[in-house]
Amino acid sequence: MTDHVYWKEGSLYLLDQRALPFKKTYVRCKALEEVIHAIKSMIIRGAPLIGIVAAYGVALGAKEVLGAKGRVSSQDIDRICDKLGRTRPTAVNLFWALDRMKAVFNENKESSTLLDLLINEAISVHVEDIENNRMLSLYGAELIDDGDTILTHCNAGALATGGYGTALGVIRAAHESGKKIKVVATETRPYLQGARLTTWELHQEGIDVELVPDNHVGLLCYKRGIDKVIVGADRIALNGDVANKIGTYMIALCACNYNIPFLVAAPVSTFDRRIDNGAFIQIEERKDEEVKYINGVPLTLKSIKARYYSFDITPSKYVSYFITEKGIIEKPFKRYIRMLFK
Repeated sequence: MTDHVYWKEGSLYLLDQRALPFKKTYVRCKALEEVIHAIKSMIIRGAPLIGIVAAYGVALGAKEVLGAKGRVSSQDIDRICDKLGRTRPTAVNLFWALDRMKAVFNENKESSTLLDLLINEAISVHVEDIENNRMLSLYGAELIDDGDTILTHCNAGALATGGYGTALGVIRAAHESGKKIKVVATETRPYLQGARLTTWELHQEGIDVELVPDNHVGLLCYKRGIDKVIVGADRIALNGDVANKIGTYMIALCACNYNIPFLVAAPVSTFDRRIDNGAFIQIEERKDEEVKYINGVPLTLKSIKARYYSFDITPSKYVSYFITEKGIIEKPFKRYIRMLFK
């Protein structure tokens, strides 16, 4: 799947993931503020995809400035990137993509083709992500055995990336190689990315998938119904601590207790060599209404307080392997993560 995000005639088109799986609707972004809204409001989500969309957002922001002032200054680019950087603070792919766009601007700020160069760089970020997903998926498929039942959490498929997927990409590649596998997908409250998106993607691929409530993981591990766990990531520290969708940490604890391999699939752009461990990762906290309502329908009294952290931190000691486009990373993680950037 690659039609969920595309650039056409000066606009960015995004599949509205809030409406899936029952309705396929696209949102057209013609301006920077529309891209910011798309990221903040969960029209799109997933760390790699946020980075891709932000890259296109920089191009749209530059296009607006050029139309208004005739040139784009360093202050303009800093303002654009700052606005995009404040949309979702946990996913490092966002800042990685913004740094790439800034570098292109700094090298070509006086060029008459600046806008074209920015657009081309955003397209490159997009295309490279798809290629990296395919490569890491091929590596990861080697860790999947014929007959495995695999648990996954949230959605780390094509919809969360430029295309093909990370955790689901590994599952897809194993399936395409002829291995018979079954997937257990958690519903992933409160946005239900597992129920709405992961099951939909896997069903389209003809992969056997079963949906379970989030609170079933412990029992399934106890009953020996899970052979492997595979998830994506939003940011990975130098020591291998993983920020991922809230609930990942509890799943890792269950997997460790029953000696179930816990795999994390992510492109190199998700690794943050600037931070030593997960304690330095900012965890996004979203509005309580997202817990208290589903599609506008209240689940509790209006006066009840609620809390929703989007992510949690899984300590590296619970991770068995990292799967990247450069290969499989084993322990000691810090040593091999450093090598990713050489």
